[in-house]
This record gives sequence, C-alpha cells and structure tokens, in this order.
Amino acid sequence: MSIAESRAAGSIPFSEALGVLRAAAEETRLRILALLTEGELSVSDLTDILGQSQPRISRHLKLLVEAGLVERHREGAWAFFRLSEARAGLADPLLSGLDRTAPPLSEDRARLDAVRTQRADAAQTFFARLAPKWDELRSLHVPEATVEAAVLDALGDRPLGSLIDLGTGTGKMLGLLAPRAARATGLDSSHAMLSVARANLERQGLSRVDLRQGDIHAPPFARASFDLVVVHQVLHYLDDPARALRGAARLVAPGGRLLVVDFAPHDLEFLRTSQAHRRLGFSADQVSHWLAEAGLATVATRDLVPREAGQLTVTLWLAQDMGVGREAEPLQRAVA
Repeated sequence: MSIAESRAAGSIPFSEALGVLRAAAEETRLRILALLTEGELSVSDLTDILGQSQPRISRHLKLLVEAGLVERHREGAWAFFRLSEARAGLADPLLSGLDRTAPPLSEDRARLDAVRTQRADAAQTFFARLAPKWDELRSLHVPEATVEAAVLDALGDRPLGSLIDLGTGTGKMLGLLAPRAARATGLDSSHAMLSVARANLERQGLSRVDLRQGDIHAPPFARASFDLVVVHQVLHYLDDPARALRGAARLVAPGGRLLVVDFAPHDLEFLRTSQAHRRLGFSADQVSHWLAEAGLATVATRDLVPREAGQLTVTLWLAQDMGVGREAEPLQRAVA
C-alpha cells in the first residue's frame, strides 16, 4: 500500500465528522470548497472570485483549516490553500455531488477561469525573459523528449505512489509524472518559478498538484513521506549537492526510490557565468557515492550521449531504499 493509500484508509470519529460537516454547511465556505476542488488558491484569488473582503475570506478559511477540510501553506509572503487529504472521505462525496452548471458555482468557475488566465499571462511574461538562456542550454544536450522517455523507462511500470519533485522549476517533471502518481508535490525556492509551474500544470489539467516554496537542502516534509523523489537538473546549481541528496534521501519511504537527472562531467566553463552553474557535471561514481552515504543503493544508471561533439551528456541515477529487508537489484549501467 502506498503512503497516500495508507493515509486515506483511516476513519474519522463521529464527533470530528460532525464538526467537519458543520464547517462546510455555510454558503461561502461551501463555495470555497468547490473552488478548491479545481486546485490550490490564494486568499487574493478567492477574494477576486467571490467578491468578498479579504478579512471575511480569511475568517472562512480559518474555520475550514481548523475543521481539517483545508490545508494552508506559505509561499514567501503569500499563503495558498488546498483541500485536505485527511478529510477526503467526507468531503469528496459532498463536493462531487454539487451541480456546477448553475449559479453561484457556475459564476465562480467563470471567474476562476479568468484568474487562471491572468496567472498564465503573468507566468508567460516572466518565462519569456528567461527563454533565451533556457533555449541555449537545451541546444547543448539531447532533446528533452529523449530525457523524458529515459525517465519513464527507468521508472518502469511500478506504481509511483506519492511523488515529490525537488527544485521543480517550471514543473516539467511533474507534468510528465503526476498523472501516474497518487499524490504529487513540487518544491522550489523561487516564488516566480512556482507561478510558472502552477500555470503550466493548470494548462495540462493537473491543478491538484501541491506546489510548495522551500529550500531543497532542508525540504519541509516529514521523513519517509514519499514513494518517489525526483531531483531533475538541479544539482549543478548547488554549492553543496551532497547535502541536497541527503535531504532528498530523508524523504524516501521504506522501499521507495530517488531519481537523479543531471549532467556528466564537462568543460563548458561559460555555463558558470551564462547559466549560473556551480558545478560542471558529476561522474556516475560520485553521485552513487553520495547516494550510498545517504543510505540509498543505486540500482541503475544511464548516460544519454549526444550525437554532436562538444555537447553535454545527461546521466540518470535511480536509487532505492533498502530498509525493508530486500536485496538490491543488480546495478545496471546503460549508455544511449
């Protein structure tokens, strides 16, 4: 059973269930819950959609949080709210039975679409400023489609369970893997990049992915809370990549996996100044050693070698937690 499934299996005492239903039984709060089925929203978003004052919306959200129906998390100076998994057994049947085609829910949904359009436009403006640098880096290694195919191949058909993408950036890996996960989370230190990721994921219909702002060296999650941890094209930006992998490994559940994707060693020094790279790639043994120090066994590595000379090789490392008494699979080394 995955972590998400084990959490969902718990029952709710009668007195708590009564409190939850009382919290939902108010017009504005029920409208808020209906909106949050579409994905996480800020107080500002809800104020714009519902046409009510910020203090009033904040008071309703406070009651929903206290009832356990809604979770709150900070992203810099902002606060975002999403439906709580812990109360899904009570809330989901109620919310799924609502008629969204008639007022006020139909009007709320129309205003939500307008808010999302504004969000997507702002994200696109931000990303357009970065695009030339990103395009330069993409031209230096194998196509992204090749990398994505290699990621899917490395993970195989095994259920992903609960997933976190550390340093999610624009949400590329979440867009690829979240449809296969029971629960998906992205972490990034940049509020601006999270805004881009949020817009990209909403465009793909993945609005219920949990996006958090935080430090990859000290991710704000409980130990052993994810079945799959992904660190995609992040390590070369860090001063202390080994520390980041130790933090990532701490999140891996018993029997869970950690996937690292980054560059093999190279000598393109200009990337330090033009792309803010701190490290010029990593050898397979170096990353495997860091993973072993963090308590994980590397079970497979793969090099994606470009056809043109002078371009970057992308390496994938798949590691697994062996704390459940299972023997490690033979290490596989592949070159593509």
